[in-house]
Amino acid sequence: MTRRDFLNLFSCVAVGAIAGCGYRIGGPYDPEVRSVHVPIFTSDLFRRDINIELTEAVQKEIRARTPFQISSAEHADTVLIGHVVEVRKDVLGETAFDDPRQLQLGIGVEVLWEENHTGQLLARHQVPIDAPTRQLLMQANFAPEVGQSFATAKHEAITRLARRIVDLMEMPW
Repeated sequence: MTRRDFLNLFSCVAVGAIAGCGYRIGGPYDPEVRSVHVPIFTSDLFRRDINIELTEAVQKEIRARTPFQISSAEHADTVLIGHVVEVRKDVLGETAFDDPRQLQLGIGVEVLWEENHTGQLLARHQVPIDAPTRQLLMQANFAPEVGQSFATAKHEAITRLARRIVDLMEMPW
């Protein structure tokens, strides 16, 4: 057996093993989806601008990690709709004088990804409240005593939440 024959045989076995294990060649995103429209997430809460910051973070993640183009509503293949359902700040620890020592910020959001023209859902996850949406909750801790603030925790939580939302846009294995 020559070296060339050995390499051909090895290549065939490797391709067969990969195909047999359920792997697929290509990126983790649906190749038929080329563009997505991300309207400003809605919110019924009194926390100002969290929905706008989250929308911007999701758009930034889509541009950085996916092959999708951000497009206008009339030209996009799909639409990613989000609704901020909860923003919560909880005290985890206090000083002897009842000043907050460590706090936790929680942001909850529901997202829906659907085809733009047909309305068919591309991402459907079972949630007890509403089946066609996916509710996500992201938390970030901060300690005012060491110079951390609500703004730093909000930025961290929004960034991590945007990553998780874009993760939902991947095709299932």
